[in-house]
Amino acid sequence: MADLYDWVNDRLGIMPGLVYVVRRKIPADVNWLYTFGSATLFLFLVQALTGGLLAIYYSPSPDHAYASIQYIMNDVTYGSLVRGIHHWSASGMVLLVVAHMLRVFFTGAYKYPREMSWMVGVVLLVLTLAFGFTGYLLPWDEKAYWATVVGTNIAGAMPLVGDWTVRLLRGGADLGVLTLNRFYAMHVMLLPMAATVLISVHVAMVIRQGISYPPRRDE
Repeated sequence: MADLYDWVNDRLGIMPGLVYVVRRKIPADVNWLYTFGSATLFLFLVQALTGGLLAIYYSPSPDHAYASIQYIMNDVTYGSLVRGIHHWSASGMVLLVVAHMLRVFFTGAYKYPREMSWMVGVVLLVLTLAFGFTGYLLPWDEKAYWATVVGTNIAGAMPLVGDWTVRLLRGGADLGVLTLNRFYAMHVMLLPMAATVLISVHVAMVIRQGISYPPRRDE
């Protein structure tokens, strides 16, 4: 391992940067509430891994989507386990994102000089909810279908852009093949790319600015 370390470091010189990230100082008063962000990042990676495995067998078409889910659950080795992890880690990711933002808000960590980090975090919260909304339709069963009808109708209630938003999401007036294809494309391509970029920016700002100090009674 030492030879491999030297070989990589001589050619790329990345080890000093990694040492800076791993050995950076943190406030002495931090506690487990400050781990919500890291836990959310971990679940995002779990989602990416399990989602990629599910995409190997999933068919994004109204004729085969439900059947492909049943095939994953009943015939693919460990398919039900992988889908279960994907399902529950998605719910956990939403809870952790909300918990993380509440911790940041109540400890005042959104203030100077971390305003930009807060704004990026708010966008990541919206993307996390969008992940859940777009993924809910993919099983293409009765519950998923009608839940998406209700969700897109809510979007259609917005003034001025409501009708345009519904047609953009559904690909027409009603749910159909274009709706499923658009939700699948957003869920596995557009949203992950946007989330990866913003998470990278968010983590870079946390490393650059450091972890905020918890509020103290004497301040």
